[in-house]
Amino acid sequence: MRKQKGFSLIELLIVVAIILIIAAIAIPNLLRARMAANESAAASSIRTINTAEISYITAYPTTGYSATLGNLGGASPCTAGPAAACLIDNNLAAATTAATAKSGYIYAETVGATLNQYEAAGWPVTLNSSGTKTFCSVEDAVIRVSPGTAADPGYGGCQKLLGIQN
Repeated sequence: MRKQKGFSLIELLIVVAIILIIAAIAIPNLLRARMAANESAAASSIRTINTAEISYITAYPTTGYSATLGNLGGASPCTAGPAAACLIDNNLAAATTAATAKSGYIYAETVGATLNQYEAAGWPVTLNSSGTKTFCSVEDAVIRVSPGTAADPGYGGCQKLLGIQN
């Protein structure tokens, strides 16, 4: 009698079926974990922008808060000044479009009617794919979150977005 070598077709089909079942269970969990990581990074980036804004207005009191995220960053090698304060990483300062997004989020900053007002916001490039929440903050440095929103709220929109005073 000959010895059998290798696996039968049935055995291979069973192994493939098991792998597909495991993948069907694991892939959605992986995507949720990636979105959670993106959202955590977005909240951290808004905190970084808040800290940089405090440093910026302290360093340049006559200018007030920076007008754009680009004013907080600066290309390497960075020379500090009101136009490029070198306070945040240039990857964050340039993450203002879908093409330059950082960890699946787009960031923007707007100034208010006076020199002592600003709003920073971060929203997912693709809602329910790169993230599910929009994060924003104003000069009080409290990070606010709005689930299910993927848009720049603009100045004053952070409070309106969440139904808070304005």
